[in-house]
Amino acid sequence: MPRHVLMVIDMLKDFIDSNGTLNCGKNGRKIVPFVVEKVKEFMNQQEPIIFIMDAHSPEDPEFSRFPIHCVYGTPGASLIDELASLIEEYPFAIKVPKTRYSGFYRTNLSKILEDLNPVAVHIVGVCTNICVLYTVEELRNRDYRTIVYSKGVASFDEEAHLWALKQMETVLGAEIVE
Repeated sequence: MPRHVLMVIDMLKDFIDSNGTLNCGKNGRKIVPFVVEKVKEFMNQQEPIIFIMDAHSPEDPEFSRFPIHCVYGTPGASLIDELASLIEEYPFAIKVPKTRYSGFYRTNLSKILEDLNPVAVHIVGVCTNICVLYTVEELRNRDYRTIVYSKGVASFDEEAHLWALKQMETVLGAEIVE
């Protein structure tokens, strides 16, 4: 049976919770119900779900451009409660910590996908114009069929969000669906 994989990017407390240090505001909160439903859908089908999770050291150079966020081991680097409780005992939940925009940079994501050999990778998460875009770019460079749910991605910058969706569709060849 062909395997589909859901990739959930940076649905972490520092990005989604209202008191998060780099939260995406109302746009980030707005996608939570959709993301939860997608996760449930993939769980019901016993399909793998990969959680790409920002996890920085306290001295990360990225903090010269962005506020300190998602420091490894802190509550802000944890999955939002709605997802953490949902997947607690799900055997096909794979967590991939990352230190840069792409989920592939210095992680084992390539090997995980190689082992799973999916026919398609489905994408939800934040931020559309940063971590989502650069992970989708890497997926497409590896020729994975990539499906991005417009209702399941968000950014703190609506203009950049729309631009990134267009780039992923017209330049990278990702499928953008509701």
